[in-house]
Amino acid sequence: MRTLIGSHDICLVTLDTLRFDVAAELAGAGRTPRLARVLPGGRWERRHSPASFTYAAHHAFFAGFLPTPAGPGRHERLYAAAFPGSETAGGDTWVFDAPDLPTALDRAGYHTLCLGGVGFFNRRSPLGAVLPGLFAEAHWEPEFGVTSPTCLDAQLDRLAEVLPGQPVDRPVFTFLNVAALHQPNRHHLPGAAQDSRDSHAAALEYVDSRVDRLFALLTGRGRPVFTIICSDHGTAYGEDGHTGHRIGHDVVWTVPYAHFTLRPGEW
Repeated sequence: MRTLIGSHDICLVTLDTLRFDVAAELAGAGRTPRLARVLPGGRWERRHSPASFTYAAHHAFFAGFLPTPAGPGRHERLYAAAFPGSETAGGDTWVFDAPDLPTALDRAGYHTLCLGGVGFFNRRSPLGAVLPGLFAEAHWEPEFGVTSPTCLDAQLDRLAEVLPGQPVDRPVFTFLNVAALHQPNRHHLPGAAQDSRDSHAAALEYVDSRVDRLFALLTGRGRPVFTIICSDHGTAYGEDGHTGHRIGHDVVWTVPYAHFTLRPGEW
């Protein structure tokens, strides 16, 4: 990743609460064709999250600890905040002398832009201001949140307003936290009275139907965009008696992950 800094825009998309098994099942069944188009080999990579809920996971992500490949081994990281004793920063890792990725990219000349989704990005409390406060520009409104059936549409409308205003000669780091998968998600499945694995899947289909617009907006500046899409954690729908997340269950710790480069003119 270190060779891309400055020449590429960068985008990190977290599909908040997306389970790996649901993501893999839908990709395999052809139910998320737009995402499958950009996934390496058309498949999600199975990884383990560093945390079981949004706030902790994103702190780890911004420090350089993205979801770890599920197989054993020493897994070199894409980027890393410098600290003594780090064993997973290698020759291709972008190592920065800053406490977090947005600050490091700002110092490298990037405009840093946050479009929040779930409550940890709503800036309605001191806690909800911590993560968006890392960015030079941050946006949140109720229409971006978990109760909105068109949350991603609202975020993309805002992105369409603010991104073209950035000078083309200055790279941009866009962070997008998508709330659609998070409970409550039953509004994505017509007739559903409660959240379920099926409504979780329907929420992912909604997200898939909008990603072409996201990619078109990101590449519309004429720069290649190094893109990371992953979940921060999964969630339980009754497995072993569990509901929700912030628990140590496999459906919570196991998440989908992908990274790739978007090229201008492809969208």
